[in-house]
Amino acid sequence: MKAEILVVEKEYEAPVEKVWQALTDKVKMREWYFDVDDFKPEVGFVFHFKGQNEDREFLHICIIKEAILNRKLKHSWRYENYPGESNVTFEFIPEGHKTRLILTHEGLETFPQDNPDFAVNNFNFGWNHILGVVLPEYLDKN
Repeated sequence: MKAEILVVEKEYEAPVEKVWQALTDKVKMREWYFDVDDFKPEVGFVFHFKGQNEDREFLHICIIKEAILNRKLKHSWRYENYPGESNVTFEFIPEGHKTRLILTHEGLETFPQDNPDFAVNNFNFGWNHILGVVLPEYLDKN
C-alpha cells in the first residue's frame, strides 16, 4: 500500500486567533464546517459528525491527538463500519494580520481502496473546497 498524504495550504486575510476559533469553536464550526456533536480542542476528546456523498451518509469518528492554541490541531479521522484510520493536522502560521493554514491528511491509503467514496481525489476536492471557498467566505462575513 502506497502512503497517501494530502497537503493543502491556504492564506487568509484574518488573524490566527480568528482562524483558530473557526476550526475549534463548536458553534462557529457548525456555521460553516461540519455539524459536530460537540468539540473541545483537548487531547483525547472524541467528536463525531456526519458527512454525505450523494445518497450515502458516513459517520466520522475523530479523536484529538494534539492541540496547541493558535498553532496546531491534530485529530484522527475514521468512519463507522469501515476499516482504516487517518490523521488530519492543521498548522496555523501567523503572518501579521494574515494566517497561513497548512492541512495535512495522512493515512488515506488505509481506507477501502475498492470504494470510490474514499478516493484521494475526493478528499483533495473536499479539503480544497472547504479551505479554499467555504472558510474564506465565513471569515469574510464574521
